[in-house]
Amino acid sequence: MLTLHRVRAVRFAEGGEPAPGHAVVVDGARLAAIGPYEELLAAYGMGVPPAQAKPGAWGRARVREWDGVLTPGRHEPDGAAFLEATYHPDPREAAELGSEPLTGAALAALDMPETRWGASARRGLQRLLATGTTSLTGPFARPAVRTAVRRSGIEELPGPRPLPLAAGGPANFAIFAPDGTCLATVIAGRLVHRRR
Repeated sequence: MLTLHRVRAVRFAEGGEPAPGHAVVVDGARLAAIGPYEELLAAYGMGVPPAQAKPGAWGRARVREWDGVLTPGRHEPDGAAFLEATYHPDPREAAELGSEPLTGAALAALDMPETRWGASARRGLQRLLATGTTSLTGPFARPAVRTAVRRSGIEELPGPRPLPLAAGGPANFAIFAPDGTCLATVIAGRLVHRRR
C-alpha cells in the first residue's frame, strides 16, 4: 500500500535546509517519491483520472498528515553502551529502581540473566524510537540484545549517520514537531513510533 506523508517540510539530509511544502510517498519499505505535496497527490492517483495516475496507484494511497519536518532518522553512535552497559527498568520496577536507565554500580548490583538483558534492550530500543532513531552502532556482544536489535528493525550501521532521503532509498525517517520532539518514526515503511 502506498502512503503519502504530508508534512510542513522535508529535510533531505542531516543539517540540510528543509524544503517547505514537500512530502514523501512510501511504497512498502522504499521511498517511491519525494517532492511538492500537490504534485505527489496528483501523480499518485489522488484526485486525477486513472489514466493520468502512476501505474497501480489509483485510489490506493492513504495520506498521513503531520505537523512537523520529515528528516532522515537519527543515528545513535553509542548503541552498544546504551543497550549493553545500561539497564532500562521495567515500569513495574519503578518503586524499587526508578524509571531512569541504570549504569555503573547500580547496574552491577542487579542480577542480570540473558532474558533480563533482552527485556532491557527492548525497552531501550523503544526509548530510541521515541527520539526518531532509525540506526545505531554496535557491535552487540549479548545474544539477547542482538536479537532485540534485529527484531526492532533499527539498522546497525558501521558509519556515523544514516543515508540522505532519496527516491528509491529505504523508507527510514523521523518527523519532528516545531518544538523538536519526535512525532513519528518510520523504519522500512512501517510506523514504529507515534507520539501520543
